[in-house]
Amino acid sequence: MAAAIITVNSNGSVRIEGDFEIRDKEGNVYDLGGREIVSLCRCGLSQNKPFCDGSHKGNFEHEAKAFALPPKKQA
Repeated sequence: MAAAIITVNSNGSVRIEGDFEIRDKEGNVYDLGGREIVSLCRCGLSQNKPFCDGSHKGNFEHEAKAFALPPKKQA
């Protein structure tokens, strides 16, 4: 399986595809039912968090454009 690819969709979810697992804050792995592609909610409206259920449609705006982060702060 290919390495994970994460795509930030404009006005929508974050799509993850490839070889990955998703864990909760306690380290428990979500059972993805064999899926190799999932979408995570960014808008906070999904009834199926952390997964996207399409509730963002018409309620969330963000134009996803890649940019460079500033340099890491040195300790």
